[in-house]
Amino acid sequence: MSSPSSGRRPAIAVTVGEPAGIGPEISIRAAWARRHEVNCVLLGDAAYLAMIAHEIDPAIRLSALSLQALRNGGLPHFGPASVSVVDIPLAAHVRAGVLDKENGRSVLATLDAAIEGVRAGWFAAVVTAPLQKSTINDAGVAFSGHTEYFAERSGTAQVVMMLAGQPLGHTPQLPQLRVALATTHLPLKDVAAALSVAGLGVTLDIIDRDLRRRFGIVAPRILVAGLNPHAGEGGYLGREEIDIIAPAIAAAQARDIDARGPYPADTLFQPRHLHEADCVLAMYHDQGLPVLKYATFGNGVNITLGLPLIRTSVDHGTALDLAARGLGLADCASMEQAITSALAMVAAGG
Repeated sequence: MSSPSSGRRPAIAVTVGEPAGIGPEISIRAAWARRHEVNCVLLGDAAYLAMIAHEIDPAIRLSALSLQALRNGGLPHFGPASVSVVDIPLAAHVRAGVLDKENGRSVLATLDAAIEGVRAGWFAAVVTAPLQKSTINDAGVAFSGHTEYFAERSGTAQVVMMLAGQPLGHTPQLPQLRVALATTHLPLKDVAAALSVAGLGVTLDIIDRDLRRRFGIVAPRILVAGLNPHAGEGGYLGREEIDIIAPAIAAAQARDIDARGPYPADTLFQPRHLHEADCVLAMYHDQGLPVLKYATFGNGVNITLGLPLIRTSVDHGTALDLAARGLGLADCASMEQAITSALAMVAAGG
């Protein structure tokens, strides 16, 4: 049996996401493409994945394992001739592009197996394909997203969602762009009430710590966006910058964290600022992520900071409409980048 990082190929769990979306296809394609450098173990319905793999390319080889077999003997090493699949059966037949709540709990079971596998030492990291939140909620399980679920299941009080990617087509060329979020999946009307000096302080602590330990950045520089237009314009457009964000930054600086701001979000994402930043902290989901997703053009990676495990993901959704049109149309670039990022974080000793 092999440990997650023994030999040349670290073992990484890849949960294949919503079965009716593009997750299974991009997971198979990326795992097969990277099989010589990383042992990507797919977590999903083995029979369904075998059918998709055969349609993608008959040369793709999958080796099925049961979860019980891993519990009894650990993760076997098959070598790069095939991609391992931990079989987590679906409850209902899958029609591409069509959601079925009967499969919601099976999707959650892949996340649970991934967490179990890291704890047991089978996997060095977890990479997740996109899932459909509505299907899981329709299955009777309250679910707001991967980030929150991994936090709850790992007993982590607070985590931080960060997306990262290399900007494309920019002159001068920018370094990797990283955007972290102070709040994640909240209605916009609830964002201001969710911000606090203490909460932002913990967020800055997590970003600083994980940029050091997972990315090897010795002295991270964090630029912090304001909440309101023009960063509140001295209080005329809101006081959150004065009462919450600036005090949180000052307190972080007193803890030797290089945090700066708050800056107006509409001018923060410029090369002259970003060249000085290792991460930008945005106050809410749609303040920072549209900028990153535009700049990285489908090559971004979603990373959960603050967890006791490494977890990365793609920067896009399930693309049900694309899946309904058939195989061969989905781009697995973000999935490959998510695997690359997970590998780099494992190598950094994270």
